[in-house]
Amino acid sequence: MEEKKISPKEIVGKIGLPTIIIAAFLVFILALGHFMGLSVATLLSDTVKRAGMNGILVLAMLPSIQSGTGPNFALPIGVECGLFGIVCAIEFGFTGWGWFFMSILFSIILATVVGYFYGKLLNAVKGSEMTIATYAGFSITAFMCLLWLLIPFKSPNMGWFIGQGLRETIQLDVIGASMILNNFLGFSIGPDFYFPTGMILFFLLFCFLVGAFFKSRHGIAISAVGSSNSFSEASGLNINRNRILANILSTILGAIGIVVYSQSYGYAQLYNAPLTMAFAAVAAILIGGASAQRAKVSHVILGVFLFQGLLTSALPVANRVFAGTDLSEVMRMVIQNGIILYALTQVRKGGKG
Repeated sequence: MEEKKISPKEIVGKIGLPTIIIAAFLVFILALGHFMGLSVATLLSDTVKRAGMNGILVLAMLPSIQSGTGPNFALPIGVECGLFGIVCAIEFGFTGWGWFFMSILFSIILATVVGYFYGKLLNAVKGSEMTIATYAGFSITAFMCLLWLLIPFKSPNMGWFIGQGLRETIQLDVIGASMILNNFLGFSIGPDFYFPTGMILFFLLFCFLVGAFFKSRHGIAISAVGSSNSFSEASGLNINRNRILANILSTILGAIGIVVYSQSYGYAQLYNAPLTMAFAAVAAILIGGASAQRAKVSHVILGVFLFQGLLTSALPVANRVFAGTDLSEVMRMVIQNGIILYALTQVRKGGKG
């Protein structure tokens, strides 16, 4: 039997033209960095670290997309739940691995409750989910700014030295939690490349769990609801309940994701820090080949590595190109927002280019 040959057009159609363009641009940036004297190993090491940091935050997009509510622009809701779990664990005196697991536990409990009410809100505004989600994320961030000042936490590791309220940036090294997951089974290859084994395994574990969930009865029901409301109604599926379940899951993943992000960063950032975190996560999954209606775990993994690879590689290369100028922050904003803008233009196209 003669083997069927796959044409380049079929490959482009399967992977997606936007994904191929971004991947090619990343390879070009890495090659340019090498010829300009930058260590490619260091750039790749930073890419792997940042991909692990942001991976679960990007994974939080998948349930909401599959349920038909679109990319979760209200990711700050889950992030704030995670931050609240972090400060509660510090307040109760947990350190090291105890802090990490208790932060996740507190985050899951709060995110389940908040995610339920957020899902109810989206059911009340069907057809305008992405717009409402964006403003819901902004609103919860502003509301939490008040709570960070008013809640009477007592831990000296978090409060202002004078007055009431929590500091904007909370150091995690003082409780032995900075990079605790990164360093678990981590190893170096040469002087410039470090592989954060624990963090990558944790990310892949959640990818496996989410992938397995969407092969289960509940996951298939959520995907069916996202594909066609009329078919779901004819099949006897409860559309509103499945949409709520998906958004609870998305909120929980966002909460866990910020715990992983914070321990890798070494700090927990409060107040306005979560305000725009959703845009980078949405851009990453879209670059990976997802659309506003369909997404897979493979889109998350590919997208987060491509997006973070571009961010970590393009900035040092741009600084070499514009040597002698102080444009690092300007270039970071141009590069990051440029990638996000390009990804958002693909929101309806997904993997078809």
